[in-house]
Amino acid sequence: MTPKFSDDEHDFDDVEPLDELEPVESGAAWLPPEEKVGEVAKRVVTDAESGWRLDQFLAAKFPQYSRVLLRKAIQAPEGVDVDGRHGKPSFRLRPGDVVSFRMIEPPRESPIPEDIPLDVLYEDDDLAVVNKPADMVVHPARGHWSGTLVGALAHRFAGQLSQNRGPARPGIVHRLDRDTSGAIIVAKNDQAHAFLAAQFEQKRIEKEYFAITLGGIRSDREVVDLPIGRHPKYRVKMAIAPDDPEAKSALTYFEVLERFRGFSTVRCLPKTGRTHQIRLHLASLGCPILCDKLYGGRSTITCEEIAGIVDRSPRGKRDDAPQPVPILARQALHARRATFDLPSTGERITVEAPLPKDLEETLAALREFRALS
Repeated sequence: MTPKFSDDEHDFDDVEPLDELEPVESGAAWLPPEEKVGEVAKRVVTDAESGWRLDQFLAAKFPQYSRVLLRKAIQAPEGVDVDGRHGKPSFRLRPGDVVSFRMIEPPRESPIPEDIPLDVLYEDDDLAVVNKPADMVVHPARGHWSGTLVGALAHRFAGQLSQNRGPARPGIVHRLDRDTSGAIIVAKNDQAHAFLAAQFEQKRIEKEYFAITLGGIRSDREVVDLPIGRHPKYRVKMAIAPDDPEAKSALTYFEVLERFRGFSTVRCLPKTGRTHQIRLHLASLGCPILCDKLYGGRSTITCEEIAGIVDRSPRGKRDDAPQPVPILARQALHARRATFDLPSTGERITVEAPLPKDLEETLAALREFRALS
């Protein structure tokens, strides 16, 4: 049984950006019959949607379009307006606002099925849980048009995946970073997708991550409650941003599993699902995830480095000298467990993804060479 941090602990969840999960209504069509490409569609902001960003509102109302496409539409001169005024993607809406959106041709490109082996941890008629390997992008994007999880899913579950996020992201309910391995939930139909999305929104889906860190958290258990926003200078990074009004609250529980000289293994329980949340929160504690180049400064480590036997002699620095092979060449973060309710029965289950070989080997090297005496 999973230990609790306190009697009033809530559920937790973490995802790589979709970026954030929004609830998606089941059965969303490509275009309502009364709305055609080139015509203006209008949506009225309700009390429940007060304070939503304009791009978030449009993404919820028009799930057939990607966030990138919607942002471009908002920035276009006559693409989107709020009560006749042109707004930015971050514009905050108020109840009664009328959002007008000139319909554009939605992308209809479906992923190309690719015969890529998948480690399916659980499967029923409504969903599957897949153990995503590291170095696999979830869905096609610039620079990663093939070898994606979506392509593998399209081959394995041909015609059996939800379309709630459009044809380019069949079955995708949430994401993991490219170099984060582990359990990812896939919806097989629109009803299951809506049910799972609602669980994410209500924080009913619990996810547990395993991380290896440089250095160790001072106490055995730690809570980090720091908001996360876009980095002001680097597009690919996020940042702890307490003074940024656009930053989103982020809360993570951490528990140290093992301590080593200069390293530790940590159980990570995210309560929210912000982009790079676990990576940023661990770095804020002074112990970034091992081989997290973005927030930790290095991307690889060898067994020799862990053992402390790196050859620093002039001969060892020769260009033609054989170089040690990295034991780990990606961030040491793994989505280890997912707990959720099944759409068909409501039964609550936990699915576990075993540690991949590179993390097992790194852990073995730490136990051999870095154990505390």
